[in-house]
Amino acid sequence: MATDHIRYDVLARDALRGVLRRVLSDAAEHGLPGEHHFFITFLSRADGVKLSPRLLAQYPEEMTIILQHQFWDLTVTEDRFEVGLSFGGIPERLVVPFAAIKSFFDPSVQFGLQFEPQEATEMPAAKLPAVPASPAEPAEPAATDEPPKSSEGATVVRFDRFRKK
Repeated sequence: MATDHIRYDVLARDALRGVLRRVLSDAAEHGLPGEHHFFITFLSRADGVKLSPRLLAQYPEEMTIILQHQFWDLTVTEDRFEVGLSFGGIPERLVVPFAAIKSFFDPSVQFGLQFEPQEATEMPAAKLPAVPASPAEPAEPAATDEPPKSSEGATVVRFDRFRKK
């Protein structure tokens, strides 16, 4: 097989991260339209991720957050987003570089993107197709205003339960 000197995998990944950046920028400027809301899973120890020590201890590998009703101060730059969320009633500020994101899913329209985080491999690539037939379950519970469950076992939130039937 020929060597890919153009690096189509990197071009495709960057283009899909651009979709994510645009969607978050629009949400920061205008709010979330209609029933749209986002599940975002990211590596909690990736370069540039900023979490409180409490959250990092609770989610040492990866974390899934939900941007829906209760978030504030969403700021989007070229390489990251920052957002305020409440975890167990405690307000937190998160900084998440786009390079740390593993997946993005909007269950209101069944649209999702999955990425190989840049830190994970020398030759990262976005996985296509962009719309999964059956979205993957996050490894960690999503951020909500409910108190966190016991840390003895991971709580799995199924995207299926948010689908309109």
